[in-house]
Amino acid sequence: MGTGADAFGGQSSPRLDEVRRIAVLRANALGDLLVAWPALDALRAAYPEAELVLLGLAWHRELLTGRPGPVDRVAVVPPVRGVSVPDDRPAPERPPPAFVAAMRRERFDLAVQLHGGGGFSNPFVRALGARVTAGLRAEGAEPLDRWVHYAYWQPEVLRYLEVAALVGAPPVTLQARVAVSGADRAEADRALGALRGPLVAVHPGAGDPRRRWPPERFASLADALVDDGATVALTGSAEERSLTCAVASLMHRPARDLAGRLSIGGLVGLLDRCSLAVGNDTGPLHLARAVGTPTVTAYWAGNLLNAGPVGRSRDRTPVAWTTACPVCGASALARACRHEVSFVAAIGVEEMLAAARDLLQPYPTVVL
Repeated sequence: MGTGADAFGGQSSPRLDEVRRIAVLRANALGDLLVAWPALDALRAAYPEAELVLLGLAWHRELLTGRPGPVDRVAVVPPVRGVSVPDDRPAPERPPPAFVAAMRRERFDLAVQLHGGGGFSNPFVRALGARVTAGLRAEGAEPLDRWVHYAYWQPEVLRYLEVAALVGAPPVTLQARVAVSGADRAEADRALGALRGPLVAVHPGAGDPRRRWPPERFASLADALVDDGATVALTGSAEERSLTCAVASLMHRPARDLAGRLSIGGLVGLLDRCSLAVGNDTGPLHLARAVGTPTVTAYWAGNLLNAGPVGRSRDRTPVAWTTACPVCGASALARACRHEVSFVAAIGVEEMLAAARDLLQPYPTVVL
């Protein structure tokens, strides 16, 4: 076991001396960034004078540049299999020599791997030439200087806080908090126009089709919310426009289809304007929580364990306890097949609607 591997369960490992620059690898999707955000906050609190450089993607730079938060700068990682490109897609196995040389010139004192079990990411992090490396290690992965065992079934927020604790950075928060700018709000306002009643974002997409609640259920839910007096905005990327169009076509009430019409900053502004966000387990629902908007999220039980919100006062999680693939019967827990069928279809409209209506009620005023 690596140095300090039990630190999160006991005392944090010692803080490193003379840390001027920290590299953190997290080069994947929006939800992935936000579940790792509390670990970034912990590193920032433990090393307030150090520059924290996120090794991420171009969209990270778009979102984080100039935005208050734990990250000072984003260095965009070129296509590397298992690092900045999923390991089931073709990409170079190693970063270009020029990129490695540029990172080594940064002279990182600490390089932190918040990027999975380490089969691909640990060699990448070791190549940076940092004085100390720390991160996760699955069976068969290369060790880092300080590492903690990677097991798939663990809440993601706690997983990355364990890594931060390896280098003397105890938790300071359990929930990402993303600052909202005036530019974010202005872009959202231009897209929305005039509103009637509370604004509810409905997000029918998710990268994995197994995490998608059926479009007809979203349509029924959205119709009921409009009947309750809400304005519904359908959100999604340009690639998810077919999903938002399907929901809109099944609705009997009007909705604003904003799929593909907002930058990531505009999405921040939109979610900040919302009284509620409803959707699947995917990045924009994590982002809604990060700007302080209540959420209702349709979860498959396994995903709820790994990526569910910490609290329930402002976030509700109707859950599908599906244990076998509806098509072939293979174990869902073992991830034994890749059939692209909803694993959350067992969640009913009434359950989602009841949670949404509950969160849309104003909080009671307490008179002392």
